[in-house]
Amino acid sequence: MNTDLQDYSHKRLNILTGEWVLVSPHRAKRPWQGQNEALSSEKRPSYDETCYLCAGNARMNGEINPNYENAFVFVNDFAALQNDSKSFIYYENLLQAQSEQGICKVICFSPDHSKSLAEMAVADIQQVVFAWQQEYKELGAIDNINYVQIFENKGAVMGCSNPHPHGQIWSQSTLPNEVEKKDKHQMDYFNKNNSSLLSDYLAQELKLQERIIFENDAFVVLIPFWAVWPFEAMIIPKKWQSNILSLGEKDAFLFSEAISVLTKAYDQLFNVSFPYSSGIHQAPTNGEENKHWHWHMSFYPPLLRSATVKKFMVGYEMFGSPQRDITPEVAAKLLKEKINHKR
Repeated sequence: MNTDLQDYSHKRLNILTGEWVLVSPHRAKRPWQGQNEALSSEKRPSYDETCYLCAGNARMNGEINPNYENAFVFVNDFAALQNDSKSFIYYENLLQAQSEQGICKVICFSPDHSKSLAEMAVADIQQVVFAWQQEYKELGAIDNINYVQIFENKGAVMGCSNPHPHGQIWSQSTLPNEVEKKDKHQMDYFNKNNSSLLSDYLAQELKLQERIIFENDAFVVLIPFWAVWPFEAMIIPKKWQSNILSLGEKDAFLFSEAISVLTKAYDQLFNVSFPYSSGIHQAPTNGEENKHWHWHMSFYPPLLRSATVKKFMVGYEMFGSPQRDITPEVAAKLLKEKINHKR
């Protein structure tokens, strides 16, 4: 391991977005006198009669949830995007806007109100993966839908308004900012090298073995070299695949295993139900071949050094660039220890 990267301040390049992150390993030993988050000791029941996501309960719009047994998907009652939005362009010199159409859905991972992905069986997570595939396929086939974003916000600290295990699927007519960056940089690399940017990156990571947390026959879980969040992680398929429709039943199970292993390690790191935002970035559904895309799933957890100390993106992060203290290599070592201990 390069000791310079562990001892001295430096910048690391995110090859997917072209952006830099400032790494300050010497600051990891500084004392903490900032805000401590309150820990929730609440034990949730398997069923909550007041939860609008539990099976058989009424939602805010009056619709009744079915008695679902696996993943359940429905159109968001408070969608951020409207599919019947009027098409328009607003242009007044430097004031520019345009209409955006889309469909937002909610996916309940399990009928069990008390569980998170970390507490679900791998086979049950696989049912979630199947639902993701179905939604990506169906939404992406709609003429005005050119991108499908699958994501989850877990924990109140991440702004999650309902503790029932669930995620969201937003689909829209244009590419969102982060996806547009990754689309450009993957395409530039593919046009220059005729290979996948993430495949070549993954080969280098597997050779170094400095940031790998877990791998099975189809997937690698690692802390990316350019990680911004303290325990940020990425799940990358070993095969060059543009989207999750490439996953057969076996690989969908192995993907589910990777999710299970990572989320369990998160929970064991500070002995708390670990909050995070996660999302899958994959090829647009714009009718193009998109061979340059290599899909992946990222996890952005905010916890810094304990269950109550959160990383805030403020000050320099807002006005300069992202910054981190604990290095990705140290973060990978800590998470890998939890996985090895468990397994």
